[in-house]
Amino acid sequence: MALVEQVYRITARFPDAERFGLTSQMRRSAISVPSNIAEGAARRSRVELLRFLAIARGSLAELDTQLQIAVRLGMHDDPSNPGGLMDRTFARLNALIRSIEAKSSDAAGS
Repeated sequence: MALVEQVYRITARFPDAERFGLTSQMRRSAISVPSNIAEGAARRSRVELLRFLAIARGSLAELDTQLQIAVRLGMHDDPSNPGGLMDRTFARLNALIRSIEAKSSDAAGS
């Protein structure tokens, strides 16, 4: 959720001409991360949770690419902001996915 807030603050400073371009795309990617985590958790199935966590991770990768594009185009001047938060979110998502996968393989081996 903090990442979504940061993306909205950053994109609010983008040129008006980007309102339906990079601004919209970055906001959708950012919103997709917590939304897919929540939807996967609500499914009550490890397989479904893993699928939605993978989608969230993909959205995070999209957002990272879009932020790099914004920096290259001169619309954003600090690639570390929200880069640190994205890195931590990637790490947490990866750890959660590995943990769930390990539990799934432990249960299958039992």
